[in-house]
Amino acid sequence: MQLQMLKSKLHRATLTECVLEYEGSLAIDLDLLDAVGMLPYEKILVVNQTNGERLETYAIPGPRGSRQFCLNGAAARCGYPGDRLTVMSFALLTPEEAATFRPKVAILDGQNHIAQLKP
Repeated sequence: MQLQMLKSKLHRATLTECVLEYEGSLAIDLDLLDAVGMLPYEKILVVNQTNGERLETYAIPGPRGSRQFCLNGAAARCGYPGDRLTVMSFALLTPEEAATFRPKVAILDGQNHIAQLKP
């Protein structure tokens, strides 16, 4: 048996832009992806804390140091700049692996700097 467990999370990110005329996804600063172990093109769950929207998409690399969170394509209709987001990725683990696994979580401030990093 395998369990789907939280692998990484960017919590309280501030959406910086929305671009409707794009092929889709969420662009995230590569520094922030690296901090929690998310990979470019990895499937993600995005929760908009401001309006309650939830969507599945994939992460695309944003410029390092930009602090960018940009909803693209149809996903751009799920938020507005300034909205607060939580971005999560998951992994399949055996029960033995899950017993000791701890996700990487970054809690961000209002300018998308890491305020706290868990494990």
